[in-house]
Amino acid sequence: MGTVRAVARRTFRDPVSRARFQQLAALTAVALFIVVVSGAVVRLTDSGLGCDNWPSCGETPLPEQNFHAAVEFGNRMVALVGIIIAIVTAVASTRVRGLRGPIVVASVAAAVGVVAQIPLGGLTVILDLHPVAVMSHFMLALVVIGLAVYVAVRAREQPSAQPSQRQSEAASSVELRFLAWLATALVPLAAVLVVTGAVVTASGPHPGGDGVQRLGDFWSVLRVHVWVSGAFGIAYGVLLIGLWRFRELAARELQLSVVVLAVLVTQLVIGEVQKENGLPWELVLAHVALATLVWSGMVALAASLSSKTTLKLRP
Repeated sequence: MGTVRAVARRTFRDPVSRARFQQLAALTAVALFIVVVSGAVVRLTDSGLGCDNWPSCGETPLPEQNFHAAVEFGNRMVALVGIIIAIVTAVASTRVRGLRGPIVVASVAAAVGVVAQIPLGGLTVILDLHPVAVMSHFMLALVVIGLAVYVAVRAREQPSAQPSQRQSEAASSVELRFLAWLATALVPLAAVLVVTGAVVTASGPHPGGDGVQRLGDFWSVLRVHVWVSGAFGIAYGVLLIGLWRFRELAARELQLSVVVLAVLVTQLVIGEVQKENGLPWELVLAHVALATLVWSGMVALAASLSSKTTLKLRP
């Protein structure tokens, strides 16, 4: 207990070091990823209405002894941990000397967004998992985890640089500007890719619970998702070629882009396998988790490349 109080005191009263904030920002991104995945487990196991009478779980605050209630209640507990971590990180961002304004704003916005998930989740249950409410819940989760990843990446910026570094950094900004713009443009396309995939799930055999309304015609939505996937793949290929060309200036970003490519290829394989096998929920869960990684990877790429083109060096 004394250790917890000491950490809270350092975070809320004392100045926070940049290294400590980087750790908190990374922890927030990981925690929110776990929240998204646990939410997918709720939906794919038809446990969305496992806890009625929100905010209670049935007639009591604790869940009844059945599978669906345990899954839904477990998601609430995971989300609570994510909320606490996000709030601590947001407060810590205001205590870091020299931290840029956009990073502080994004950190606070992530905390506000994850807190807003509480009433939105309750509304989703009250509306018996209406597809629009479920999609709103998911899209807000995408925004929040995107903000958290942005903060985690940009928190690694150095507050200053030596004068001898100015020329090389300026050159990097000029040569990488187009790639930064392309990566940034790919972020909303990645969001469309993930959201259309979520609509496919909502239109298939896993809408979230027994008797829950489906969002649309499965095959029509799947066709749109495939088209978006093709457009994203082409644009991403252009980004990969550019990163390879300027690999000496963007070595870290090239490595990250290769990881994202591996996840995309795995996504493609799992997508085909799950379609041919009647969409078993375990494979759909892996698909959702990897889709969240793709989204996070694209935000990280855009944030990292943008930091190289906008970094203001101090003497």
